[in-house]
This record gives sequence, structure tokens and C-alpha cells, in this order.
Amino acid sequence: MERLRLVSLLCRVILLSGWLVLSRGAGAEEKNHRQTIPLDGIWELAEGRMDTMPNDFPARVPVPGLVDLAEPQFQEVGTEESLRFREAFWYRRSFRLDGEVPPLVRLKINKACYGMRVYLNGEQVGEHLPSFTPAVFDVTSLVKGGGEENVLVVRVGAHRRALPPGIPDGWDFEKVRYIPGIYDSVQLILSGKPEILSVQAVPNLRHECVRLYVTLGPQTQAMDTVVQCTIREARSGRVVAEQGSPTVHLTPGEEKEIELSVSIPDCHPWTPEDPFLYEAVVSTPGDTQRFRFGMREFRFDPQTKMAMLNGRIYPLRGTNVCIYRFFEDPARGNLPWREEWVRRLHETFRTMHWNSARYCIGFPPEKWYDIADEVGLLIQDEFPIWYLGQWPKELGHEELAREYAAWMRERWNHPSVVIWDAQNETRTEETGAAIREVRHLDRSGRPWDNGWAAPQDPLDVFESHPYPFFSPKGKNQPSQFRLSQLTGKPKRPDVEGGLRGNVQLNAGNNPVIINEYGWLWLNRDGSPTTLSRPNYDALLGPQASAEERRKFYAYTIAAMTEFWRAGREVAGVMHFCGLGYSRPDGETSDNFVDLHNLILEPHFVRRVGDAFSPVIAILDFWNEEVTAGATVEVPVVVLNDRWRNWSGLVRLALVPENGFQDGAEKLAPVVAERSCRLEPVDRQTFTVLVQFPSRKGTFYLVAELTDEGGRRVRSVRRVEIKKP
Repeated sequence: MERLRLVSLLCRVILLSGWLVLSRGAGAEEKNHRQTIPLDGIWELAEGRMDTMPNDFPARVPVPGLVDLAEPQFQEVGTEESLRFREAFWYRRSFRLDGEVPPLVRLKINKACYGMRVYLNGEQVGEHLPSFTPAVFDVTSLVKGGGEENVLVVRVGAHRRALPPGIPDGWDFEKVRYIPGIYDSVQLILSGKPEILSVQAVPNLRHECVRLYVTLGPQTQAMDTVVQCTIREARSGRVVAEQGSPTVHLTPGEEKEIELSVSIPDCHPWTPEDPFLYEAVVSTPGDTQRFRFGMREFRFDPQTKMAMLNGRIYPLRGTNVCIYRFFEDPARGNLPWREEWVRRLHETFRTMHWNSARYCIGFPPEKWYDIADEVGLLIQDEFPIWYLGQWPKELGHEELAREYAAWMRERWNHPSVVIWDAQNETRTEETGAAIREVRHLDRSGRPWDNGWAAPQDPLDVFESHPYPFFSPKGKNQPSQFRLSQLTGKPKRPDVEGGLRGNVQLNAGNNPVIINEYGWLWLNRDGSPTTLSRPNYDALLGPQASAEERRKFYAYTIAAMTEFWRAGREVAGVMHFCGLGYSRPDGETSDNFVDLHNLILEPHFVRRVGDAFSPVIAILDFWNEEVTAGATVEVPVVVLNDRWRNWSGLVRLALVPENGFQDGAEKLAPVVAERSCRLEPVDRQTFTVLVQFPSRKGTFYLVAELTDEGGRRVRSVRRVEIKKP
């Protein structure tokens, strides 16, 4: 019976002798010396002790996935009670290789938590404690060929507390479940020698070339070899470049790095608006590595401190994905591993005019990065560290540097990944020390974000999370902040007189990314979260409806977004958050009303979508009360984030509350008009005198322009007119 279960999970691999012949453009042939065999699918699963392999595997579970997807289900998976029921979960599956075993067989497990030990055919292969970086094991001596059955077993800790001290465990002050599992893909990699350990692509747009740094694995004996490279357009398959290295001598036991400079005439740059990808095929006589890359350069401008994409200023407008929080969402299911759903998620982000996102406090499956490359989204990639001031004394920079280096190697060819983010909101010197140890590994020189610790370079990111509506956790103390207090405030946080979003001032005048702000979250059903409830009770009353709260949220977050964008003094503004959890006892949430179909709350789409529009006229006006009959100066800021000119008419109107339909109505009565012409990535300001009605009441002051697609974009301020 046990054998029948294994056979039902069997993966059969036919090894082809010699070289695999693949199509290469116009009738040419390309030789491939590597086979990658996916081991994803349904695995067997058991619970038990850390050091004792079970005899029976009664459950089935998808890989990639998490243990809570198992059938039948296990008790208390990922909760603080989990370790009372088991210490570990054990995965098992089998596969066969037809033919002789090749010179090298590697097993790669992209990501699994919490700490893994691997067995093949009853023999222990090795351990990998990190939960957020790939594990690669040499199984050449243990794997069986000739059609014999191979049995693969992977043990993972049942909870983050199964990890030893000193290993990052993904602690998050908001999480209540740490669900274990093999949550990313598993594969066998079959090749010959010399083995290609890694390739790093470094685009150079000015010289229309890409430098490839190819690291070859150690050999048992001396040999001479060459490295060949073919580059093609990923979509069309058209070959655009071929390059070979001179003969390279390899000495025994030596890892060797070879640099190739490959010219790509008239290369096509990668941008979020035009995410054009190339494929590189790099080969030795015994191994081949294929990967995609984009001709993309990213840095911060020393003068303006704005982001520079491919040599041009590029304002970042974005959101956040808290994937490990989403893992504990009751509605999650298998969504993170459904490619079509993940693709639609990123496409939905683009409809909100977001060109960037922070993968916040944790890394999603690797497929997400492929999709970000294809859809066009710049990623601030954040390692899962969030301790505030409670740094674990056992966790040192040496372990962090090892894990940071593995993380970088896995991601550095993705054009979407533009910022390495070492941690979130944490005061420590350890992450800075680790950054200094590994920064040189990235030949592209991406900037780093070091959370609430000191930036390690003048052009590294200064992280800011200005939460003026902050209310203390567990206390019924609403914030006293109101939007009117933004009047006269600097539009750069963490400076004297400005709003604070970091525990320290930005003394080095580093580039600023605001990737959290608000503190007004609503659950997907429109109810307040545990953190935001005191604010909503104070601002709208405990009896307010979900519709009233959603309108208030959309209006306020849009206004705050516009405030930070208006000054062009921060490099990026990122809404928090695009995807998280939604729990009755949760502290934050995203803005979906239909998670499976990825439908965002309509008021949020209209108001916040407009606030992130690349072309917008912003009302830099924060008075929430005006005296009846008063004439008031209203400043207007017109932004053009695009790389092309924009010209058009900006209209201002004062709409009575009973005539305001949140964007569906025709704008009337118009109180001012101004023709504007903006250069690429331009900002203009003007002031309009607006006379307010002599009667009291609620009015909406609206600035409107029409974007290139003919869509009306609006900035809105609610004003209460009071009697003198």
C-alpha cells in the first residue's frame, strides 16, 4: 500500500544522451547541456518529531504551497499551539530517471520554512536553516538512474520557533500564524562540467551592451574551457547577439569568474511602461544556463534625490504586498501559486497608476518576480526583518550577510528588482554591517534601504512612514490630527517642522521613499481594523456605515497621497497596502472587496486612483473650514510624471455637497480655468482666487484635468462654509 501511494506521485524523467537541440531563431541550432526537472505537484505529508522520520504519510499537500492546504487537515497549523502537536512536518515524493546519471545532479528548493533537512533514498543530504533563500544540494552520489525509484523526503520545522536562535524567522508584530511549508518550487538540475554556478547580467545602455559575470564551479582536475553566450528577444526569439570567451584554464578546486561584454546594437530598454525582455543562454561544454533580463539601469540622482530610470528622472508611485501576512488570510487558499491570479493582481496594480511596489517584510514565490518583469513593476525587495527596538541579541550581521548574498544572487537579473531593502522599521547596527559586507556583489549597484537604521550610502533610501493618524495599539485614543494641519508643512518628512516617519531625522538628505502612511485601514467588509477603530469612532461616530467609512478613507488617503506628491521632494509614494490580510482581529488590510476576482473598492479606485495619476492638478489647499463669502487663495500644483509633454486645461469648480457624485457628474459651476503646458517630468504651480458662497453648507472644491486617454482626473477637498 505504501508503495502504491509513492507510485501515484511518481515523476519519470528521460535523460537524453548527448546534447539537447533547441530552436534558435532563423533555422540555427543551439546546444543545451542542462535539464531542469520540476518536482512540483502533490506530495505526501506527515507530522512528527524533528529527528525521527515517520513511517506513514497520511496526508497530501501541493508543492509549492503551505501545510494548511493538506488533506486531511492538521490541527493548530502555524499557531502558537502548533508545537504541542508536532515538532515538524515531513514531505515525501518519488521520481525516476531513465538512463545514466549525469555528472552533476542538484536539488534546488527555492524557499521553505522553517528550516529544512533533506533525505534522498534514505540518506541525509543536508540541512538549510534559512526560510527565505534557496537551498541547493548536490545529490549526484545518491540519485539512482536506469529507471529505478528515488524517494525524496524534506523535513520542515512546524513553526518559526523551531528555528535555532540567530536565524531570521520572519517575526511580524501583526501576524498570529506562522504557517510552515515548501512555499516555492522544487526542481532537479542535471548537467555536466564545468558547471555554471551563477550568471549576473549588468546592462549598460550608453554603450548598448550587457556585461555578463559567469561563475564556474570547482573542478576535480585541471581543464581548459570556453563560455558561449547567445542573446535573443524573449518574446520573438530573434537572436540579437552572440559572444564567446577566450579559452579559460581552470585549476582543481577553483571557482572561476569570467566576464563577457556582449554588444546589443539598438538595444530596447526595459521600463514599466514597456517591459521589454531579453533571454540569455550561457553555455560551457557541459552546462547551460538560461535566464531573462532587461536593459534597465536604476539609481538616485545626487542633485534632486529623485529616482533615475535609464538615465531619466522617474517618480515612483506604488503600493505594498505583505505576502507573509496574506499567507494567514482566511480567503487565501492557493491564490499565491495560481499564475493567472498573480498576473491579474499585478495588472490590477498598474490600473491604479502604480509603477512600483514594495514586497514588504518578505519574499513571494519566485514566479512573482517573473510576472513583475513581464507586467512592468519596479520592486523594492524587503528582507523579512521587523523588530522595532527589540533586536534579538543572537542575530548577527554574519548570518544576515550570508542570507543577503543568497537573496541577491537569486534576484539580480530581474529588471523589476531595483532596491534591496534590508529591513523594516528596526533600530540596529547589524543590518548596516551586513549591507557593507555584500553591497559589492551587485555589479549593477542598486541602492539599499536600511529601515530605521542609518543609510549606508548618500544615495541609499531613507525609509519614512509618516502616520499622522497614529493611535496607540490597545488604547481607545484617537488621533487629534486633521488634514487642515498640513497647511504650511514641509512636503518632505523627517525634517525640522515636518511630519515624522522615522525615529531619526534625515540628516544626510538621502532620497526619501514614503512606503507607508495613513493609519485608517478598513477591512474588506468596510469595518475598521483594531488599529483604526478609535479614529473612525471619533471622526464619523460608532454608528457610521461601511459606505461612509469607505468614502472617508478614499478621500483622506487620496489627499495625503497628493500632499506628498505635490512638492516633488520625495522619490516615491507607496500606498499601504495593495495586498495583505483581512481578519476580524487584524490591524491593517488591503482594499479588495472581491479577493478572488481582484475587485478593488470603487471609492478607493476613483479617489486614490486619481491621486496616483501621472498627470494631475493637485489642490494644495488644506483648509477644512472657510468663512461664508470669503475670497481665498487656492494654490494648484500640476504634475506631469511622464516622459513626454502634456498640455491641457485645468478647471476648478465649487460643487455643493448635494451635487457631488464622486466623479460621475459634470464639473459645475466652474470658478476658474488655466491652460497649462508641461515638459516631461515637469511641475507647475499657480494660484487662483476663489470666492466662497455667502451661505453656510458643505462644498467640494475640485480641480480637474483630462489625461492623454481622455479620462478626467480630479483632486478634491471638502470644505465646510461657516457663518462669520
